[in-house]
This record gives sequence, structure tokens and C-alpha cells, in this order.
Amino acid sequence: MAVVLAAGGGAYAFAAPKIQQVIGAISGAQESDDYSGSGTSKVTITIKQGDIGEDVAKTLQRSGVVKSSQVFYKLLLTSPNVQFQPGSYALKKEMSAKSALAALQDEKNRVQASIVIPEGTALQDIEAGMVSKAGLTKEEVSSAAADVQAYGLPAGTTTLEGWLFPATYPINPGWSAKQYFQSMVDTMKQHLAAAGVAEADQERVIIFASLVQKEAGVAADFPKVARVFQNRLDQGMALQSDATVAYGTGNTHTVTTTDAERADAGNKYNTYQHKGLPPAPISNPGDVAIKAVTQPASGSWLYFVTVNLETGETVFSDTLPQHEAAVAQFRAWLRAHPSYQ
Repeated sequence: MAVVLAAGGGAYAFAAPKIQQVIGAISGAQESDDYSGSGTSKVTITIKQGDIGEDVAKTLQRSGVVKSSQVFYKLLLTSPNVQFQPGSYALKKEMSAKSALAALQDEKNRVQASIVIPEGTALQDIEAGMVSKAGLTKEEVSSAAADVQAYGLPAGTTTLEGWLFPATYPINPGWSAKQYFQSMVDTMKQHLAAAGVAEADQERVIIFASLVQKEAGVAADFPKVARVFQNRLDQGMALQSDATVAYGTGNTHTVTTTDAERADAGNKYNTYQHKGLPPAPISNPGDVAIKAVTQPASGSWLYFVTVNLETGETVFSDTLPQHEAAVAQFRAWLRAHPSYQ
């Protein structure tokens, strides 16, 4: 279905730009409300099913393609034969309205865009991807994410964090933010079922797997990391996960923390101060992490530390003295590789 220029066919006035032109003429310092040229850096925009010309203009301005949505829309009104097809288009930032319109009419610029969610991605980053890739507004996505009980999740679930399966989701211009989230939730449930996780255990598995996903390095170590945390849980020990502490501070891109952060009992995700699993997932885990939690390795380890950040080599220890020796090994590696500090 083609996108029409306007809904209802009413008349449109451009009084504000004209007033600005008069003011600019008087002051002699009018700034152009249109970019010149064919653009700079690449950007992908999405025209959704049902978008009218004004919607397209606003999307272009919001994405930094055109300087003024009004200028682009005014150009549309003088181009009555223009029609847009819903979909994603590869454009450039800072294009003139005329260049942007021509690019949207060029079928070569139409792309099969998708939302790509790597394992361990946090909800806030998935939301940002939906805004940049699916043509949704931040308000639409935030509102849909906040409506947690709309997706058939267990009673008491407070966040979509953890329930969005890492995968590649094609852009569907007709979809709302809720439809994208529902697809991600449904996919997670399918993978949990395939891993043999009963519905009553899904939330705990996701929380546990989200932790393993952030803490483990190479895939072969995931079952060992899961075993370490399970052993600590079984013995009533604090998990002492820096990844959970970092998440509680709002940092979703690192697992390193400070002494003060680890001492903060006010952080409900602080597993140095609070025993047991964190209250909710800290990332969106993939199949490897889910399998590691449901089928952990056999071992009596209680500690682990990565001793080589280049290879991901990790040492697993049964006792604190063994662990401290491994930590010393890691510190020696850091001294030999100062660029990692």
C-alpha cells in the first residue's frame, strides 16, 4: 500500500516559515531551513504502514536526514505524483529536501533492515535499536516496554529485561512496538521450551542465564560459570557478581565495579551485599547461557577469574587461596598489557 501525502485532503498553510523569512529579511541573518547537497553519513529510516506525508517528513527530520520537516512536506505538496512504499531506506544525514525525496523514490535505496539483538544485550539497547531501525518513536517503545503484563509473562514480572530472545528480527513497517516485543518474548518462550524448561521455572532460569551470559567469556566456560554460581547458592554464599552490581548502577556495558559500588547495600542488584540471585534479569540471554544453567558442568568450583582478556582464558578454583593466586596471575597479565587498563 502506498503512503499518501495527507489524511483527509485538507489545506495546509506554512505561516511560521513565512514569518521567519520576513524576520530574517529584516535582520539580514536568515539561516537556511534546508541542507544543501546529497548528504553525509549513512542512516536507515523506516516508513511504516499507514504513514502519511507529514509522518514521513517528521521521520526524516528526526533521523537527521532533512533539516526541516516542513520544507520536505512543502516539497511533497508540489509533487502530487509522489508515492512512498512502506519499508526501510538507506539514506544519508543532512540531505537537501530535494535529494531526500529523490532517494526515497529510488528503489535501489530500499533495504531489508532488521533489528539485531546479540546475546547479552540489555533492554535499553534493544529499545534504542527499535527506535533507530523500525521507525518507532522513543515514546512508543518506552510505553510498550513499560506495559509488562501485556505479553503473557508470569504474574509479578516487572520488566521485559531477559525475556527478549537475542536474534535477528526483520523490520515490518506495519508493526507496533508491542508487536516487536511480543515476537521477541514468544521466541524466548520457544527456546526455553526447547531447552526443557517448565513454565514455572522460566523466570528463575532467565535470571540465572542472564547472569551467566554477562559473566562468562568463551562458550566452553558457560557451564562452568553456571556451576560456580550454583555451588555458591547451594552453600549459602553471596554470588559476588560484578555484572549484577554494574547493572544496578545503570551500567549495562561493563562488568567492572568500584569498591564503593560493591559496598552499596542500597543497590538491590548488588550480589556482594544480598545473597541469592538478583531480583530480575540483567541481560537477555541466548541458547548457550540457557543450556549452561539447565545443564551445568560437574565440579566443586566456587571461584573463577579471567586471566587473559585477549584469549578469554579463565581459571576456576575450589578454594580462596587458589583463587587469589589466579587473581595475581590476572594482575600480572594486566601489567604486561597496560592498554587494557
